[in-house]
Amino acid sequence: MMEMMENNLSIRVGEITLKNPVTTASGTFGDGLLMDRIYDVERLGGIFTKGTTLEPREGNAPQRMAETASGMLNAVGLQNKGLQHYIEEIYPRVIQLGTEIIPNINGSTIDDYIAVAEAMNGLEGIRGIELNISCPNVKNGGMAFGVSEKGIAEIVSAIRSVYDHTLIVKLSPNVTDIAKMAKIAEEYGADAVSLVNTFLGMAIDPHRRKPILSTVTGGLSGPAIKPIALRMVWQVANAVKIPIIGIGGITNGLDAIEFMLAGATAVQVGTYNFVDPLSPVKIISEISEYMSRYQISDVNELIGALEV
Repeated sequence: MMEMMENNLSIRVGEITLKNPVTTASGTFGDGLLMDRIYDVERLGGIFTKGTTLEPREGNAPQRMAETASGMLNAVGLQNKGLQHYIEEIYPRVIQLGTEIIPNINGSTIDDYIAVAEAMNGLEGIRGIELNISCPNVKNGGMAFGVSEKGIAEIVSAIRSVYDHTLIVKLSPNVTDIAKMAKIAEEYGADAVSLVNTFLGMAIDPHRRKPILSTVTGGLSGPAIKPIALRMVWQVANAVKIPIIGIGGITNGLDAIEFMLAGATAVQVGTYNFVDPLSPVKIISEISEYMSRYQISDVNELIGALEV
């Protein structure tokens, strides 16, 4: 049996120090309170909590999830009970979970985003937010903020002006040049970027000759997107100097290590939480085993260590 060596798993993203690089992706882990009944979520590097909007949102009508080959489609539509509920009911409980809590914030207008970011700025113990710029900008014909250079510049600079702590910008992969978008986020004040969000896809019921999702299209996630997400992380790592949080089809420790070798400082486990709720803690152990196997004492040595 391999002897486990003493190793450092902690990493830093802006002013946030994570005890290890394994976190959970927004929308796939709730707020962490239910999962804490299954295992001690304090073991995680951090939790990116389910997206919060200024006002409550009902989300989209069913059906809004569909299984696909090696993945899933979702069109939940950011269902949540709104900012006030988060502050009064969720925040006081999640801040006691013993790991970094990073709220994911959303909006339909820049003013919405600003209001949520300002509120999060005043919450003690919250050292960072994840800015989801894949939301449709209702003042710009429904186009997502994150698919245009102008949209990214406007939203990131607006939030940077009101938010004092670590600003992580979650990038949409549905763009022509992901590296260019990341550079704009960096230029206008992002402390880190997380990528990738879901890819636009669809599924059809051939027997009914109708789309499976009520919205026709939805976001594709899971192992099916891993090679593309990995490529995008590598491209962005060669374009920016800020930390990257890698997302996309991570199911085990070697998947996480691939993302780190490509340039990610940390990773988010998303869809696989539905397959194996214990997967994040297994991934932490598997990273430690890998480090012992290859005599790596500090996980930071893996970041961007891909030999090309």
